[in-house]
Amino acid sequence: MLVDSHCHLDFPELIANEADVLARMAENGVTHALCVSVKLETLPAVIGLAERHANLFASVGVHPDNADCDEPDEARLLELADHPKVVAIGETGLDYYWHKDAPEWQRERFRIHIRAARRCAKPLIIHTRSSADDTIRLMQEEGAGEPGGVMHCFTETREVAEQALDLGFYISFSGIVSFKNAEALRDVARFVPADRLLVETDSPYLAPMPYRGKTNQPAYARNVAEAVAAARGESLAAIADVTTRNFFSLFKDAKPS
Repeated sequence: MLVDSHCHLDFPELIANEADVLARMAENGVTHALCVSVKLETLPAVIGLAERHANLFASVGVHPDNADCDEPDEARLLELADHPKVVAIGETGLDYYWHKDAPEWQRERFRIHIRAARRCAKPLIIHTRSSADDTIRLMQEEGAGEPGGVMHCFTETREVAEQALDLGFYISFSGIVSFKNAEALRDVARFVPADRLLVETDSPYLAPMPYRGKTNQPAYARNVAEAVAAARGESLAAIADVTTRNFFSLFKDAKPS
């Protein structure tokens, strides 16, 4: 039993083959998945997936990369998060890789998501890229440790992981952990306590080995778990068990089907 803690099944590459994608999930022992929102305009499709399938859950949020889109406020996020299949706030955070001017609108949007998460007591799904210092600083300033959450698709240093762990956050590894040149990330995977580990695909992106370069899908959460298990010198069964328990411990509104 495995859970894909972060995927985008509403994206065109996957939604066009919805039945096949879900069938391959089942064949690979991936029993549940969290479909993560990236903008409010496409949220109905995300929630629709969760409504159609008992083993899928949804989040509500606006990705930091998205500039030309509906801008959320706390009231709107809280209204949308009240849906019974919505288990988290996000994907939110900071991304200075594509926005090298470190825009203030990104930071303000991130603060709004954290405040909404605190008010509705649902965990945060946090994205950070080329922005770790500011990401951690805003998490600390806004009390992100209160609702807690996950640093998704983690690619930062052990020091950043430690700061996030100190705030009570979980660390989620994607297919990047399986890449040949990712030994530093595997070191982080060895460092993270077992009770804070999660695995994800971030599909349709970042397919793990041996599928790198192809369209990713939740079935490949198994390959991510295998890479984490190998890095930690543990069995796939052990990593599957602990990451599944961690998922349902963090996302308390997600009920195993």
